[in-house]
Amino acid sequence: MRYSERVKPISWLKANAAEVLADLNDTGEPLLITQNGEARAVLQDVASYERTQQTLALLKLLALGQQDIDAGRLTSAEVAFDRVLAGARTSTED
Repeated sequence: MRYSERVKPISWLKANAAEVLADLNDTGEPLLITQNGEARAVLQDVASYERTQQTLALLKLLALGQQDIDAGRLTSAEVAFDRVLAGARTSTED
């Protein structure tokens, strides 16, 4: 996809809002909106936005995990599993 082909001025957006929404839902491709010749916003469909947010959340978790590794905050898999199992036993006893 070439973003340069998906650039529209805000006046076009105002005149074609229903068409824009249909296009966003059909293609899943974002649309760059300009105002006075400058990029001002990117529009995308809700499903694409949700996928982007999920991807960012996963990347943040990976970055936090890497920070823990770099800082030496490590636990062996055996110890981690023992903790999980101990917690599961405790919650079923309650």
